[in-house]
Amino acid sequence: MSGPTEADVTVPTEGGRPPTPPGPTDPEAAAAAAAPPDDRPTRKQAKVRDVRRYGQPPGLKDRRNEEHWAGRLYMRSLSPYFSWLALRLGFSPNQLTYMMMATGVLAGAVVSVPASGTAAVWPALGGAVLIQAYLLLDCIDGEVARYLRRTSVAGVFLDRIGHYLSEVALLAGLGFAAQGGWRNGGYVELGLLAALGAALIKAETDNVVVARAKSGLPSDPSGGDRALRPRSTKIALARQAASMLGFHRIIGAVELSLFILGAAVLDAVLGTDTPAAMRVLCVAVAAVAVVQTLLHLVSILASRRLK
Repeated sequence: MSGPTEADVTVPTEGGRPPTPPGPTDPEAAAAAAAPPDDRPTRKQAKVRDVRRYGQPPGLKDRRNEEHWAGRLYMRSLSPYFSWLALRLGFSPNQLTYMMMATGVLAGAVVSVPASGTAAVWPALGGAVLIQAYLLLDCIDGEVARYLRRTSVAGVFLDRIGHYLSEVALLAGLGFAAQGGWRNGGYVELGLLAALGAALIKAETDNVVVARAKSGLPSDPSGGDRALRPRSTKIALARQAASMLGFHRIIGAVELSLFILGAAVLDAVLGTDTPAAMRVLCVAVAAVAVVQTLLHLVSILASRRLK
């Protein structure tokens, strides 16, 4: 899920000396001094309601471009309980983000475990459960960071890398599952092709910010949502239709893990010698990834995001 994950960073020192405290002319220090104090309890005294108040700012669930539907539907209701536990146990935001990354990669590895017949359902189920844990951790690290007021650019960076790794690992795992084992073959190549497409789509989105920053422009274009829409009416309508059909969601980690589980169950019910449903899913995912990569690129170039 693309949530606002922020983590803490260690400030480097020179010659073993602690960093010099910011002076009165430091704008960040001035802003912190001007901020009204709050009465949030310490991490050991925090309660679930405190996590909701300070870790989930108003409007968090309404950010449809960033908040995953599963987050809005149920995960943001569950995550404060686990964020409270993470605070009590002393986890830092960075540690939680690394756990999220490891869980997502592990999901892909579990999905790839060779199995056949009804036994193939277990790796798929394990992958789906791990992706739910990955999504939960994606919520928790941001909530803990906001509660502790340790948000940082490094945390956002780690969060993005975590999403890259998790989706790539799961798509690669699907390729091996469709191939029927840890060996080379066409379905493995299709899985890797889909993984490349998923990574490129995220890179296209992230590089809008990079291109604007290198050109001296603010990260967000003026015009809000209007800037995201292509200037061409035909392209805008095609983009809207594609969004309504939701084909692009098939390469998202949460949705894909559920599709993989469904394909494994279907293969078990059909009792075929080869994972036929898993192979159909692999081909479909690769096709969607390639098409979506091209459409997303055209959509960005035809919009006002680079203006």
